[in-house]
Amino acid sequence: MPVWFEEERPRRPRLSRERITQAAVALLDAEGVGGLSMRRLAARLDCGTMSIYEYVASKEDLLDLALDAALGEIDLAEAAGPTWRDTLTRLMSRSRQVMRRHPWIPALLGTRPLLGPQALARSERVYAVLNEAGLTGPQLLGAVGALSSYVNGFVLTELSWRSRHRDPAEESDLRHRAAEHIARHADRYPVLTRHARLDMGDFEEGFLLGLNVVLDGIETRLNQ
Repeated sequence: MPVWFEEERPRRPRLSRERITQAAVALLDAEGVGGLSMRRLAARLDCGTMSIYEYVASKEDLLDLALDAALGEIDLAEAAGPTWRDTLTRLMSRSRQVMRRHPWIPALLGTRPLLGPQALARSERVYAVLNEAGLTGPQLLGAVGALSSYVNGFVLTELSWRSRHRDPAEESDLRHRAAEHIARHADRYPVLTRHARLDMGDFEEGFLLGLNVVLDGIETRLNQ
């Protein structure tokens, strides 16, 4: 049974589900999903492994709790803007910031039901913004899916690139050489030569450009 369908039973005061969840988030930040184990978590909490099972039934439940806690860092109040586009831009940008802060999040999104209170509150907000703008039914579902897929996919690519290219000078040199390679073969790649910016290393600018393309598509639907 999912952890969200169960009530936390009162336990000894030294541990709590909240404290265990906070420790799990810290361990995931340090070691990633592959580094999370009940034994390592118990060591971080300075308790016996079996003590954790008094609060959390399984590692899967622990991942659900940690993911929901991390998603709760997406501040809904700060994301409120004067228009639906402003609000969604802020929400998606803050989602990216949280995923960069907790790089294990993209690996979990899409693999488990997001039924925690924090995740549901943020889903409700995105749905409500688009619904208030005028989308309903399949169009609303499609818009939410497009936004989620874009943000998750962009951040996953960004994190993968950053994990491989940690030296800014090395990264800049690689991008520059890639651009030169394309230019040398302009006859094969004429459109890439004219328009692709392979030497652009600004993920922030790239994220907002792509997000605006998605939002433009949503706006087109609204105006039909």
